[in-house]
Amino acid sequence: MQSRVVAMEEGKAPVVAAAKLSQPKPLPSRLLQILFFLVLALGVALVSLNMLRYFRYKDVVQTINSGFLLCEEEPLGLERWIRPPAKLMHSMNETELFWRASFVPHIKEYPFVRTPKIAFMFLTKGPLPFAPLWERFFKGHDKFYSIYVHPTPSYTANYTKDSVFYERQIPSQVAEWGRMSMCEAEKRLLANALLDISNEWFVLLSESCIPLYNMSTVYSYISQSSHSFMGSYDEPGPYGRGRYDWHMAPEVNITDWRKGSQWFEVDRKLALDMVIDTTYYPKFRDFCRPACYVDEHYFPTMLTIRSPNLLANRSFTYVDWSRGGPHPATFGQHDISAPFLRRIALSKTCTYNGESTSFCFLFARKFAPSALEPLLKLDSEVLGF
Repeated sequence: MQSRVVAMEEGKAPVVAAAKLSQPKPLPSRLLQILFFLVLALGVALVSLNMLRYFRYKDVVQTINSGFLLCEEEPLGLERWIRPPAKLMHSMNETELFWRASFVPHIKEYPFVRTPKIAFMFLTKGPLPFAPLWERFFKGHDKFYSIYVHPTPSYTANYTKDSVFYERQIPSQVAEWGRMSMCEAEKRLLANALLDISNEWFVLLSESCIPLYNMSTVYSYISQSSHSFMGSYDEPGPYGRGRYDWHMAPEVNITDWRKGSQWFEVDRKLALDMVIDTTYYPKFRDFCRPACYVDEHYFPTMLTIRSPNLLANRSFTYVDWSRGGPHPATFGQHDISAPFLRRIALSKTCTYNGESTSFCFLFARKFAPSALEPLLKLDSEVLGF
């Protein structure tokens, strides 16, 4: 009996030991560390992937906003070279802009369907008071024009999305009348317009300009002309040669000195010549200052030296200097009538493609904002739109 009790008592120890052995053993610390680092690495990878997607999307959005891409990845092939900027505001400085605008295809036959456009370039102080009239002028002709507006830098336009002027403002700087900064603003407009390979002709207008004919007539007149319309003439008096400075020689001699209207139309070749010029620019910058008004002399003289055979030597923007003084006459609401517009449209005889014609002016200035309402009330047959 005692031996059986002892055996039972002695047998307890093995039972307890067996119970202890049946419990799971703790994992070694090294294995735990490996598992921890695997989980940590997986988490970091997931976070990195999401961050990569986020920043890639953010970069693409930023690129789209800069106006040079329209999709997540840069287009391959010819499309990247022929697509115009989606937006005109960009971060290029002037040196970068002029360099980019100087790209020229040397093969004249385009390997894609190209509709040549007229770039309408508005050099303004602020708003465009005749925007509603221009809206009517452009309506229905989207494929044949593009618009660029250079205002005073402090001005921000607020056109609605359905306006042809919506987001057509370019990066601008202060432009002073009679100063080189005015010609620099014109170069800035030309350079931005040259970024669109489809722009073939470039028309400079002010906020006081109005069209005298419809868009179809204007397009035909410009596209079928064998010359560009920039006034360039030799005036021997004090307001012509009298403004010449002998320090401009030998690049510019007095026999080369020309005068003309600031408001012009040029083709793509001449626009490029105007943007890339570094030969004549410093001479006019340094030696043509009031009472030498550089915007009347720089481009007419420079292009007469470089490409005289391409100029019509006249402007096609009407202006009335008959009242005398440093500024032309301004037309207000009481001047506007159908006979008045017909009269100024046919007020001169000129040459077009070697033939004499009375069809000389496509635009007119200077019109006061008060002229807008009576202009809009005119019958569409008067202006053709």
